Amino acid sequence: MSDDIKPRLRVPTTAKKGEVVEIKTLITHPMENGQRKDADGKIVPRLIVNSMKVSYNDKPVLDAKLEQAIAANPFLSFFLRVEESGTLKLTWTDDKNQSWSAESKIEVA
Repeated sequence: MSDDIKPRLRVPTTAKKGEVVEIKTLITHPMENGQRKDADGKIVPRLIVNSMKVSYNDKPVLDAKLEQAIAANPFLSFFLRVEESGTLKLTWTDDKNQSWSAESKIEVA
């Protein structure tokens, strides 16, 4: 299953010093909430992306805890004020402690 999971980022490549930029992200993940039954009537175990951590130049920016009400293939958007050029890194973790990361550089002029 983990081969099918792909994080995506939409990040501006350039910004002015002090500018607030919008970051958009989506991760493809089946997101089983633990309430659905399979064909045999057994509960399908919960398996969701339960956290997303964001850092900019290795400094923490956002630490989100996600709950079972989130949809499959969750899309999240947030804003970030950039003061210097750097690398934005997002890491998603699921209930099996599997992690996926994506990075993007922002050049500040």
